Amino acid sequence: MYTLNSLKTISFGFIIAILAFGILLYSCDSNNNQAQIQGFVQSGELPIEFTNVVLRSTGTENGIEILETAQTDESGFFRINFNPPQDPNAVLYITAGEVISSPNVSSSGIIPSDPIRLATVLGRRPVEKDVVINELTTVATAYAMAQFFVLDQIDGPYPGLQNAADIMTRLVELDTGNTTFFLNTFPNGSSTTTRGAFNSLANMLAACVRDNNECDTLFELATTPGGNKPGNTLSAAVNIAHFPWQNVEELFDFSLEEQVYGPTLGSTEDITAWVIAIRYVGNGMEINGPGNTAFDAEGNAWITNNFVFRENPLDVACGDDHVLRLTPTGEDAPGAPYQGGGLYGAGYGITLDPGGNVWIGNFSFQGVGCMFNPIQQDLRARSVSKFSPEGVPISPNTVGNDIGGFMGAGNTIFYPQGTVSDKEGNIWIASCSADHVTIFPGGDPDQAFVIQETDDSDETIVVKPFDVAIDIDGNAWVTGNGTSNVAKFDPNGDLIFNVSGDQAAEAGFKKPMGLATDMFGNTWVANSGFVTAPCDGGSVPGMLAFIALILAPDFTNPDASLIMVNSDGTEIGSFKGGGLLMPWGISVDGSGNVWVSNFDGNTVSYFCGEDTSKCPPGLETGDPIAPLGYFFNGLKRSTSVQIDPSGNVWATNNFETIALSENPGGEEMVVLIGAATPVAAPLIGPPASIFE
Repeated sequence: MYTLNSLKTISFGFIIAILAFGILLYSCDSNNNQAQIQGFVQSGELPIEFTNVVLRSTGTENGIEILETAQTDESGFFRINFNPPQDPNAVLYITAGEVISSPNVSSSGIIPSDPIRLATVLGRRPVEKDVVINELTTVATAYAMAQFFVLDQIDGPYPGLQNAADIMTRLVELDTGNTTFFLNTFPNGSSTTTRGAFNSLANMLAACVRDNNECDTLFELATTPGGNKPGNTLSAAVNIAHFPWQNVEELFDFSLEEQVYGPTLGSTEDITAWVIAIRYVGNGMEINGPGNTAFDAEGNAWITNNFVFRENPLDVACGDDHVLRLTPTGEDAPGAPYQGGGLYGAGYGITLDPGGNVWIGNFSFQGVGCMFNPIQQDLRARSVSKFSPEGVPISPNTVGNDIGGFMGAGNTIFYPQGTVSDKEGNIWIASCSADHVTIFPGGDPDQAFVIQETDDSDETIVVKPFDVAIDIDGNAWVTGNGTSNVAKFDPNGDLIFNVSGDQAAEAGFKKPMGLATDMFGNTWVANSGFVTAPCDGGSVPGMLAFIALILAPDFTNPDASLIMVNSDGTEIGSFKGGGLLMPWGISVDGSGNVWVSNFDGNTVSYFCGEDTSKCPPGLETGDPIAPLGYFFNGLKRSTSVQIDPSGNVWATNNFETIALSENPGGEEMVVLIGAATPVAAPLIGPPASIFE
């Protein structure tokens, strides 16, 4: 039997021999020269014989193209010679097990009804020349490309499709078919359930691949809520990726039929859904208290960071003066993290404006014992910072006693949280400690003005404004954590209406935090029910006292909910379930469905939006799609959830579950692979699907 190592040795000897004869061996390059890919189709160590192998190109204006086909021999080996596509954004992928109507494919191979279908994604040029295709690569393909499958084929727009292909390299080694070092080690590996879940999913497919009598069981369990029964193993894996909350225990039992890959899950006690969630730590020496995320046009994640990284968790962590920028695969973008511009202890506020510039609210987070006293800390909480798309600070740096950042005319910013751009480039800033919203018209801090409406009793109508969201008409919605309300303002800052008093109480408003708008004119609110928003220099001690309360074994939060307000404030819906325990961050995906991060409970919640045709049959607006939410033991206290152009769901590990006052921040970003309908980036106003 051939092995890849023996083939590489043979190939090396062959190259030496033909070079001796003066013959040039070519491979994939920028010219339209023929290239070669070779490898094995396997189930574990067993070869899959006489199976059709198809190489396709996708992600270009030509759509899906078959580049070439081949067939495995008795050892599972195949070789494909092909003309590579010229478009540098073309994504190459391989499927094995299907019959293609082509004179180059033997009709004596896999018959059309055969349920075996395996796959791998090679990505963009230059691609791996030696590959292994097995159940592990098939699971990786199904999840990484989950949002880009069209009738068993893969296609989609830039950059979502291309970034999704890159994420394959975080899950499997293309040349061996094995799980990666990244997946097998900290912050993943034995630290979370993901590696076990990944191998268990592969074993489900292996049961069908090795015994076709088992396929009916797999296909029944992987049938969608709408009745779409898969006809092959790849389709089954894609269905599970799309509906990971379905038949969780039954699929686990089925995964025990064939123990080809390991280690596996020991039980279903630690999962509520078959999600593949990975953790990113950047360069391993930078993330500490990530607060919120915004994606640029290339799908890179810009992330606020509360505290400066400290390798020793007992060391005091002052506020960080960097903004993070991670690639879709979790590495630092060129030059990142970026420093300066007056940045200090950023909290929840981050946005991209129409020019691609990044605006960040300087909340002045710092651990207890930091060298900056309360007066110095207050000064650092009076500005926002601005960076160019390349990470160059545009706002003034902090020099000596001169505090940097844009303070705005009148110095109206005080402990900013939500910081949002609208489509006109106006920057809206929730000044949490000042009980007002500051606006930079057109992004000009010299023209700053304040929104601070009062009611008939001369009381401020929005106290502790925490977040801002822009709707389809360019109006701004603001949550009042201290007044348990939500208010809507026109683009000029004039009040349109205020959901407060009896109306808010009847809807269940209680200490709301984040909010997000959808493409139908609705606004969705993460109604914490319990969280007093951190809005001043005592935020860390206050948060630790708050955490102590929720750590109590008898703690419950019956007021936690998801609230939807229609465009004119006349219809309000309040929804529960789905693992909601302490809602904080919220976002809407490209289908209009709603995602909520919880500061307690290790769970991301997922709800049906207004367009119920994008939800499983029988669900109504506000029903949880994932009945128990997506629990993940690698998720800590999360303050934000955002959707990237590949459909990955990014959640922050903002605080440690049990936090220290000197250095309380969490140190990871959690990414649920391919779980949501992709959102076009940057997000300015309501979300738009990348497919529109």
